[in-house]
Amino acid sequence: MNWLIVLRPARVGMLTEGATAEESAAVARHFAYLERLATEGKVGLAGRTTEDDDRTIGLVLLSASSEEEAREIMSNDPAVASGVMRAELQPFRVAVKGS
Repeated sequence: MNWLIVLRPARVGMLTEGATAEESAAVARHFAYLERLATEGKVGLAGRTTEDDDRTIGLVLLSASSEEEAREIMSNDPAVASGVMRAELQPFRVAVKGS
């Protein structure tokens, strides 16, 4: 089953003014976490919009066997667990997939 995680920075200033050392470290751990999940086949894609303001969102297309597993993966994301990013989870149906 597919899930969509929508991520938003908890502090927009992280993008507009620059990240604190704590935020930078959390984002680095977040990226490594997503890369590991991608190698495990759990993350199909991940990325963010290119604005650096309050419109910025990140998206993660996640494959998980249940909502419980998807929520656990989302909650264990270092950026979410540290409060640097806020996250919401939605079930997602892929309608078109490129090669």
